[in-house]
Amino acid sequence: MLQIRCKNNNKTKSFPEGTSLLDVYHEFADELQMPFPVVSAKVNNAPQGLKFRLYQNRDVEFLDARQGSGHRVYVRSLCFVLYKATSDLYPGSKLFIEHTISRGYYCNFKKKGGESLDEGDVERIHQRMEEIIALDMPFRRSEATNEEAIRVFAERGFTDKVKLLETSGQIYSDYYMLGDTVDYYYGPLVPSAGYLKVWDVEPYHDGMLLRVPDWHNPLVLAEKVDMPKTYEMFAEKTRWDIIMRLSNAGDVNKAIMKGHASELIQVSEALQEKKIVQIAEEIDRRFRAEENPVRLVLITGPSSSGKTTFCKRLSIQLLACGLRPYSISTDDYFVNRVDTPKLPNGDYDFDNIEAVEYSLLEDHLTRLMKGERVEVPEYNFVTGKREYNGKKVKLSSDSVLIIEGIHALNPLLTQKIDDSKKFKIYISALTSISLDDHNWIPVRDNRLLRRIIRDYNKGAFTAQQTISQWKNVCEAEDKWIFPFQETADAMFNSALNIEFAVLRTHAEIILSSVPKNCPEYSEAHRLLKFIHYFIPVSDKEIPPTSIMREFVGGSSFKYR
Repeated sequence: MLQIRCKNNNKTKSFPEGTSLLDVYHEFADELQMPFPVVSAKVNNAPQGLKFRLYQNRDVEFLDARQGSGHRVYVRSLCFVLYKATSDLYPGSKLFIEHTISRGYYCNFKKKGGESLDEGDVERIHQRMEEIIALDMPFRRSEATNEEAIRVFAERGFTDKVKLLETSGQIYSDYYMLGDTVDYYYGPLVPSAGYLKVWDVEPYHDGMLLRVPDWHNPLVLAEKVDMPKTYEMFAEKTRWDIIMRLSNAGDVNKAIMKGHASELIQVSEALQEKKIVQIAEEIDRRFRAEENPVRLVLITGPSSSGKTTFCKRLSIQLLACGLRPYSISTDDYFVNRVDTPKLPNGDYDFDNIEAVEYSLLEDHLTRLMKGERVEVPEYNFVTGKREYNGKKVKLSSDSVLIIEGIHALNPLLTQKIDDSKKFKIYISALTSISLDDHNWIPVRDNRLLRRIIRDYNKGAFTAQQTISQWKNVCEAEDKWIFPFQETADAMFNSALNIEFAVLRTHAEIILSSVPKNCPEYSEAHRLLKFIHYFIPVSDKEIPPTSIMREFVGGSSFKYR
């Protein structure tokens, strides 16, 4: 008999060898009284589906569809139902699940003849999904040699999955069946379609929006948020991916194998520099306008989006336009440590807008824009106090102020300054490369990998510590950054097509150091599995001014 410890209540029970996680859950269910339906589990901190069978003593933690592994299992399963519905209704069609947006998932769809969707099509797809879920069709997992899996997908014309598996270096691969429909997913699914109670699908731009449960309450749909500017930024990146013939990991790997890594880096960097030049020229145009000239540039973005390097590169291009940029950090306007708001657990909440003396910052900005001389503070992070060390600033007639920070677009920061005098920029790493047509790469995974590497290289935090803090980071972004991103005048995507291949060379050993006996191992394990789909590439040809250098080291810019 096996001894299985349930981490949800820290109790141990005996089970026969080969017992499924679902059977284990049923044995514990009455005692657990889970607040929401269980959709998956962690076994020794590694994510598994509920059909997974146990043959050794294990720790098991059951998960619902809130944040993390359980949410990903639910969404992956829902994507398979969507794919089956489209393939049943429109044989020979193509479904591309591209990225998260509007608190759902944007799906591009093309019929066999290349025609796009209409509203009637979406209604039929919705109805077919309801039928599949009502039938409670089981998801069946098959394990095969990589060669056999490649054959299965090649016979069905899945070139994206064939390229992924051909370049993955795997010996065995899993694939899933839903009825007679086959697909590939890089993580577990729920046992059957009947588990998927909360969802919707509706027309969205030229495709569909797959709506999913709220991360905090999976019994209701996540509230839809209109994001036209963010959509256009994704669309712009996707257009360039098509031009470069890079849509998924298999395409990137094939290009690397053909010796094109250097070219991919150069083109990606050139496209980013071109965008920075366009933004600088627009600022210059508005700076020189006769009415309401722009004098203040506000730059924000979530953690590890590359704000600092972007700010420095934009400053260079503004100089090339004949302007004199002057940067002020919102960090220097932190309130004294003793006045910093706290989280419910007692830790300092440095991401809270009240952690910044924003009224003082606004006063200084207003006076500087009027041509006054202002003594600006410097924050001493050792003593936790704002200090005045005689640093006095006066702007010249050709100067433009640059403010970079997570609250830069928050109206509270500059509410007394006319909007016509501001130019607002939002930056993020919006990943457009997918593993394959149905396996997108979460945008936050890109930034989390960047942050893990940077924290480790600086000696600030271990991978385990960075991962443990990530939930709080994401919650702060949801509260203080994302609500204002659509107010931006310009958006900048800092992700590179070849980025994951470069990050793998740094992240692999760092992630491998996370102990298996800690909760953070689950996330480290998932990230390791994901980056192994990319052939590693050295960072030696990444330019010293690249945004990537902010994270992997070797930048020619000086950082505070």
